[in-house]
Amino acid sequence: MSARGLVHHIDLTVRDAARSRIFYDAALGFLGYRRAADYDHGSDWDRDGEPFHSIGIVEAHGPGALRSHDRFSPGLHHLVWTAESRADVDALHDLLRSIGATILDAPADYPRYGPTYYALFFADPDGLKLEFVFGGTGG
Repeated sequence: MSARGLVHHIDLTVRDAARSRIFYDAALGFLGYRRAADYDHGSDWDRDGEPFHSIGIVEAHGPGALRSHDRFSPGLHHLVWTAESRADVDALHDLLRSIGATILDAPADYPRYGPTYYALFFADPDGLKLEFVFGGTGG
């Protein structure tokens, strides 16, 4: 498989980097990322191995810094990771519940996205919609 076109890294804007680090340490740690760097304004989590993948958070600033996330405005709608199994989806759900994360939709089958689409929908502390999915073709 060629690495051409794969996402190398993504940075997500957050209101409070310290608060978001707690959430992303748990969620991204579960997904195999490790916190690789901290800055005054954010952090980066990297995955080991090739190709390189990284997710970062950057603290918001300026006039829109306190604005709530609206996934229906221009920008990122939601971010999705692939699970290894249905049990993997359920395990992340359990972890997120244990840290008091916002669960948008508990693990369930979503046949409208594909015959084997089993997913969990959740939100980060700023309301960014996130998803963990096993099977299916797209959502």
